[in-house]
Amino acid sequence: MLYIVGLGLGDERDITLRGLDCVRKCDKVYIEAYTSLLSFGLASNGLSKLEELYGREVVVADREMVEEKADQMLKEALESDVGFLVVGDPFGATTHSDIVVRARQMGVKVKVIHNASVMNAIGACGLQLYRYGETVSIPFFTETWRPDSFYEKIKNSRQLGLHTLCLLDIRVKEPTIESLCRGKKVYEPPRFMTINTAIDQLLEVEAARGESVYSEDTLCVGIARLGSDSQKILAGTMKDLREIDFGDPLHCLVIAGETHDMEGQMLDFYRISK
Repeated sequence: MLYIVGLGLGDERDITLRGLDCVRKCDKVYIEAYTSLLSFGLASNGLSKLEELYGREVVVADREMVEEKADQMLKEALESDVGFLVVGDPFGATTHSDIVVRARQMGVKVKVIHNASVMNAIGACGLQLYRYGETVSIPFFTETWRPDSFYEKIKNSRQLGLHTLCLLDIRVKEPTIESLCRGKKVYEPPRFMTINTAIDQLLEVEAARGESVYSEDTLCVGIARLGSDSQKILAGTMKDLREIDFGDPLHCLVIAGETHDMEGQMLDFYRISK
């Protein structure tokens, strides 16, 4: 049996009781560690905290393992109980859906235990969940790659008065281009996009496209470490938010659409003091 267990957003204690029961009876436990991080994900003792509470050794599954070597884990799940821990909810990333499909094709039984994710916890910022449009991802720009496909999606949502959740890039154990060319992988240091960088890139794309979809005066909400004890939420214009230090990762950004009375009242709690 393959148990895919959502861990929630905060720390090791955010696992559900049902999820904890499943993990404790597993013969082997993996944690996916590249699409997101728990709040202690950068701490050296983060993994030991999981192992202490769960009573199991936890093996870190990086991008290479999940995308290229997942069959090894699935073969183990044919013969024994295997846990695959996912930050947030198991279906918060396409990669996890792919694992479910591959498992079922191999005849592996799958049980999914859900948990909170950024997709529902973002309601903490005060903007109602049912008034969001399509979620977009903002990748790190490079000198030769500056994608802007998110621009049309934001445009479509704003034309409907809807809010846009922007998920910001996470780069963990990414091989350098030079090392790939040489055939021997060397990995970049971990990088986590900040709200400041995201706003800079968004405004750069707006300047290039010139369709007035948003501007530095557009109301946004910046959120850091959502679901943790150190959660930080601030509302203001893009111009204001780009000057704020939101601290440690992970960050995300909401571009507000039309706000209703209750939403406006909620946002007032988070407005930047001038």
